[in-house]
Amino acid sequence: MAEAPPEPTPELFAALREFIRARGSGYLQDSNVTSIGVGHRVRGGRRTDEVAIQFTVGTKAAPEALGELGTEPLPASITVAGVEVLTDVLERSYRPSFRVVGEAAANERKSRVDPVRPGVSIGHPKITCGTVGAVVYDRQDGTPYVLSNWHVLNGPDGEVGDVVVQPGRHDDNRVDRNHVGTLVRSYLGIAGDAALATVTGRGLDASVIELDVAPAELGEPELGDKVVKSGRTTGVTHGVVRRVDTIVKLDYGTAAGVVEVGCFEIGVDPHRKPRGGEISEGGDSGAAWLFKAANGRPAKVLAGLHFAGEGTGDPDEHALACLPRSVFDKLDITLLRPETAPEPTAGYDDDFLGVALPVPELDPSVRGDACLLDGSSRIDYTHFSLALSTPRKFAFWVAWNIDGGGLRKLNRSGIPFVKDPRLPATAQAGDEVYQGNRLDRGHLARRADLLWGTPEEAAKANRDSFFFTNITPQMDDFNQSARSGLWGRLEDALFADVEVDDLRVSVFGGPLFAADDRLYRGVRLPREFWKVIASVQDGALNASAFLLTQNLNQLESLEFAEFRVFQVPITELGSRASLQFPAALVSADTAPDRPESAGQREPLADLSEITWN
Repeated sequence: MAEAPPEPTPELFAALREFIRARGSGYLQDSNVTSIGVGHRVRGGRRTDEVAIQFTVGTKAAPEALGELGTEPLPASITVAGVEVLTDVLERSYRPSFRVVGEAAANERKSRVDPVRPGVSIGHPKITCGTVGAVVYDRQDGTPYVLSNWHVLNGPDGEVGDVVVQPGRHDDNRVDRNHVGTLVRSYLGIAGDAALATVTGRGLDASVIELDVAPAELGEPELGDKVVKSGRTTGVTHGVVRRVDTIVKLDYGTAAGVVEVGCFEIGVDPHRKPRGGEISEGGDSGAAWLFKAANGRPAKVLAGLHFAGEGTGDPDEHALACLPRSVFDKLDITLLRPETAPEPTAGYDDDFLGVALPVPELDPSVRGDACLLDGSSRIDYTHFSLALSTPRKFAFWVAWNIDGGGLRKLNRSGIPFVKDPRLPATAQAGDEVYQGNRLDRGHLARRADLLWGTPEEAAKANRDSFFFTNITPQMDDFNQSARSGLWGRLEDALFADVEVDDLRVSVFGGPLFAADDRLYRGVRLPREFWKVIASVQDGALNASAFLLTQNLNQLESLEFAEFRVFQVPITELGSRASLQFPAALVSADTAPDRPESAGQREPLADLSEITWN
């Protein structure tokens, strides 16, 4: 009776992996051997459950004909870590997936897009085109990049510093119009086929086109894993990992020559066969393969970076992908931007207007809820400061200064929303609150207000504004700038309507916490917000206070939520927000002296109804 094949234990897989890494390159010196890896043996065209060391060859021939091919017989078995492992020989060839066949139909993948997303066309101007694989970040400084292949962004004629275009030249030959960034780093070798480019002048969206998930983790492919990719040419295709710990040799042309690349191999998922029969084609290079969850949907786990498919005339349909950990280590990148603490800064300036306006004080009833940093409830950032409520996970108040004469316009693309690592993560509401609903991540200290000072200072304020401590959930129809609501234009209206001394303004703002605020995903969502805007006009301090209410009962509804803006007395805000505002601010209140109660107050219908002095 024949001896049963060895059980595919984790220990055996680890030993096979080490064997291929140490000895695989030697087998690839044979001109007929195209790859070596670990896979299931194939018998009679069908895959078995036996794990084997799998060789692929350009031409499979009888032993007596091998001499004419200039090749040697491959062993029937190889002993690895004391275990005899059978081998398998398949006829298979490979080529990089950047040779493109022309297609007449235009679509989003092949057009100029803003923001740039994984799954769309990109390339070096001297290369046809490939695919954006993922949005990644430099491990050291958090700079955002797009990830694709060496042979897509660099190629034989490229070098670091070259322009990169989106879409690739094959899809739109107006190269000058389509500059998207520059090549900053690339690698071609045993660790993979990969390169990075910056994105300037356009936004970034990390979600993969048509899959609508953003990779957030790196995975390790195993035999039988189901994966899915979204590429420039074949779109969304589904596959099954059928060989792992593989080394393949590819001819990259005269400049690079034959290169050995570590990878894994993907076959067609028999239950999700691709339209046209192709799991990948030219132009798909650089696409991200994602693992699939148990429910069949794409997971946020990156399985690999597509870089090659079958050679011309090869009847077997398959794809090759670089191992993500190898690529990310070699390029020193990560999928999530490093959470770097803001550098020490003075934050809000009490004397910015030439009149002392200190930050609000917390009432004794809520003082114990404040999250402390170095023993203080005041937390400083560039041009703004705040106090954070630990149980509510949002700011009690935020105070910021605006230098209207020195404001700069800076792009927000590529800056992620992150928690402040100086503070407990449990005291901050993060992305988990904002997914799958109509809630926006709304800035309390308005980003545009903070962008002044030196270029470096403004850039730092831009980044600091995206800490979740400065963010609260706000319904999209009053927060999004495209909606042009009153709330987002209050500061602009002040500059437009009155003569502000030195164009300098100080602002206080925050949410109003109520016991009956709606509980949603573990946090209570504020439904009211306040803001106090202070300026000096003709040498006199003036302060105007505003209240905004929003309806949070229909977070998943397609109907617009109702919101209203009121001008209110500062003393009323202080009482409701459990804050003590400085006496100078209260004395400068411009609120009209009206006898009606809060319930009878009429909302503002237009910015012209505001009393500024």
